[in-house]
Amino acid sequence: MAEHEGVTEQQAGGLARMQSESESVWRYAMADRAHAVIDAADYFALMREAMMRAQQRIFLIGWDFDTRIIIGGGRRWWNLPRRRVSPARLGPFVVWLANRRKQLDVRVLKWNFGALKAVFRGSMMLDLLRWWRHPRIVFKLDSAHPLGCSHHQKIAVIDDRFAVCGGIDMAGDRWDTRQHIDDDKRRRRPGGKLYGPWHDCTMLMEGEAAAVLGAFGRKRWEQAGGKPFEPCEPQRASPWPTTVEAEFRNVEIGIARTRSHFAEAREVREVEALFLEHIARAKKFIYFENQYFASRKIAEAIVRRMEEPDPPEIVLINPQSSDGWLEQTAMDGARIRLVRAIEQVDHAGRFSVWHPFTAKGTPIYVHSKLTIVDDEILRIGSANLNNRSMGLDSECDVFIDCARPANGHCGEAIRRLRVSLLAEHCGIGPERVAELLDQHGSMAAAIAAAPQEGKRLGRFVPHDLTDAEKALADNEVLDPERPEEMLSFYRRGLFRSRFLRRPAR
Repeated sequence: MAEHEGVTEQQAGGLARMQSESESVWRYAMADRAHAVIDAADYFALMREAMMRAQQRIFLIGWDFDTRIIIGGGRRWWNLPRRRVSPARLGPFVVWLANRRKQLDVRVLKWNFGALKAVFRGSMMLDLLRWWRHPRIVFKLDSAHPLGCSHHQKIAVIDDRFAVCGGIDMAGDRWDTRQHIDDDKRRRRPGGKLYGPWHDCTMLMEGEAAAVLGAFGRKRWEQAGGKPFEPCEPQRASPWPTTVEAEFRNVEIGIARTRSHFAEAREVREVEALFLEHIARAKKFIYFENQYFASRKIAEAIVRRMEEPDPPEIVLINPQSSDGWLEQTAMDGARIRLVRAIEQVDHAGRFSVWHPFTAKGTPIYVHSKLTIVDDEILRIGSANLNNRSMGLDSECDVFIDCARPANGHCGEAIRRLRVSLLAEHCGIGPERVAELLDQHGSMAAAIAAAPQEGKRLGRFVPHDLTDAEKALADNEVLDPERPEEMLSFYRRGLFRSRFLRRPAR
């Protein structure tokens, strides 16, 4: 059978549904169960349970890992005798687990940039040394990408039966609950310093979709210079966490990727193509949660929809500002330019950007990459709404589309998730959110009608850009679309299309 980007049906266990459908979708594969996990407190606890249930392999792929993070555990959590108490920190936990599961293979693939951070992370160097000495734990740095690119995928595969794909890294400053409590003492770095509230999401999958992502991960491992290894043997037992009641059952999962051309691997821009398809397809609304809004092509697609006589409503949940002063200057400046360009054509007032705040008014950092279209499409992954995620960095998104024959039963669960997310951000119950949506007929109006004390969403208000901010935004200094732009002094600019040439207000 012919190979498609290095992953054959044979490698993925001979799955009949593994065919490329279009330029916007790499694979469709069935999942026995799927579930959206919101925020890392739940995710870390669920991943711990899933890893405890692993029989053959734990395979983690990420932008960053920090072995010092707490993922739960201890005697109370597992109610085990003292001699079998599992460590709470990720690094010792992996060693503890590998020592007790003599057939368990553990592999971790991390982006190579920032590897020296481990030197300044105290006990992490000791953890990595213990991993390196263990015969069945392999930690590998991924440098198989052009200069300036980021290996940005966040994937976990256990036994080729259970997989996770989304926006949550097993790293520091990620843990938080859906309550996003002010001054929560549990949001503490290993050094003791507190960090701010953080919002994120990921998708759990069981079955064929996990085997496909396992094959995808093995190919990425080989591209990074690792020795090939075989898929797991078929098994009936599932690592699916027993505490999770899946939102979706017997559902077809679509997978889309971004990858730069490197060596023998061609460029892939499925993530971008799929975003453009989803924006064009919306009839009623699009609900976005994303870390950035800086993609020229995404903005152009939104402009085209806003110019229509009866455009769909588009609500974007963004952090108030990016993380780090340089990103704030570049990414936030690009957001202002794009939002103002969209406002020029938004005759019906259907586009709005919002920021979540805690009860005391502290900004909640939005790291999630989630899209819901008409309660018919749910998409979760690693891709941001910026240029890098469209063509430069390695990304992986998964989605459920009710238009697919197997997914006609998924719409109500997608709606419940959207209502739940709005309730989380607005600090009110899902029932009240549903009432406001029915009463006002739009998400923006419902958000505006929600109580403005306590947890809430505040509307984005663009500020006037300085000359430096304009230059960074327009020249895409930190947010290029392709690797060659990293090496060129020439920048084409943010507003080169006919849709975004209007003068900014």
